Amino acid sequence: MNQLVRLAAGLLLATSLVGCAVNPVTGKKEVIFDSVAQDIETGKQNYIPSQQSQGGQYVVDPGLTAYVAQVSKKLAAVSDSPNLPYEFVVLNNDVPNAWAMPGGKLAINRGLLIQLEDEAQLAAVMGHEIVHAAARHGASAKSQQMVVGAGALLAGVAVATKKPEYGGLTVGALAVGATAWNSKYSRDHESEADVYGIKYMVKAGYDPQAAVELQELFVRMKDNQAPGWIEGLFASHPASQDRVAANKAEAAKYPKGGARNKEAFQRALSQLTKDKDAYKNYQEAMKSAKAKQYDRALSLVDNSIQQQPRENLFWELKGQLLVQQDKNKEAITALDKSISANPNFFRPYIYRGMAYKELGNSSLAERDLIASQRLLPTQEASEELGDIALTKGDRNTAAAYYQQVVSGGGEAGERAKAKLVKLQ
Repeated sequence: MNQLVRLAAGLLLATSLVGCAVNPVTGKKEVIFDSVAQDIETGKQNYIPSQQSQGGQYVVDPGLTAYVAQVSKKLAAVSDSPNLPYEFVVLNNDVPNAWAMPGGKLAINRGLLIQLEDEAQLAAVMGHEIVHAAARHGASAKSQQMVVGAGALLAGVAVATKKPEYGGLTVGALAVGATAWNSKYSRDHESEADVYGIKYMVKAGYDPQAAVELQELFVRMKDNQAPGWIEGLFASHPASQDRVAANKAEAAKYPKGGARNKEAFQRALSQLTKDKDAYKNYQEAMKSAKAKQYDRALSLVDNSIQQQPRENLFWELKGQLLVQQDKNKEAITALDKSISANPNFFRPYIYRGMAYKELGNSSLAERDLIASQRLLPTQEASEELGDIALTKGDRNTAAAYYQQVVSGGGEAGERAKAKLVKLQ
């Protein structure tokens, strides 16, 4: 605790010496420790792990990502930080959400895209997120957290080191950057993002009324209280009638009209719209799987596959369900197709590795588990690799893998502790 107190005191001193920076959007001085170069490096290091932990990139229709990037680049070009190395991806995730990392790394989930009506509403989403990056809100939030005192620092350490547990159909990520990027922006940050997001929309030629409609949509979604929506979007972007009113007042400052580009938006989303029922069946299959209704889940996901055989998540879920039922050869066939559809997503490698391990093929199991670790380090893969190393008699390697699992905590961490005790 004394060390934490000294650290807090040092941070407070650092604040008075080097902690001030100018917000590129508002021009105001703020407490920010990191440089812009550090922002960029933070985004670079965490962008891919965050994508991996949230479903990976949507690959069924690459044209949709190209379209989102095209719209977003128009907004970034008129932002107050146009020279950031912006990147934009569509994530293969049902939860309606979008986020921005420091340094201009942005993402929007297909689950939010399908809720929008036109390009102007998409511009409202991405303009808001671009403000978070341009105004360095992530760095500002981080710096504020660093100067709130030793007690809060200790709490922050506890939160940062608490990793998600995993069950039969989920995986706990070890990488710090692999958790969803949902910075707890302050009310001022959210207000800034709303105000300047509308400014960027207008400068890029879009109708600012779309930003009002977007907040109205968020309020309706919040009122529906769909579990995933509350946990995703509203954890970092709280919706309220106050924000609707504020956006109305802000939009009223600009001339009426502007581009809506509804037809272009609908064309870009045509494949996703066509596959809407397939994803609905997939969501129902996931619910059935969690309830251990595996036969029903398999039937539902087979329907999804018939509707869209190029979706890697559908094949992956089928493989997971077959692994659950000890149908490992059939599982491998399904997981082969998942990996073929998207070879850059970590999760199917884990389940195919588990299936190979159950069939006694430790070399192929090890290959797949290591491939998954390269994409995203996880407790599940580390534990399986530890078990394989132990069967080979390589106790040191097994211990190293188990120690990784222990660092992740949860039930998996407790199991790994027990295995380490036996090794010792």
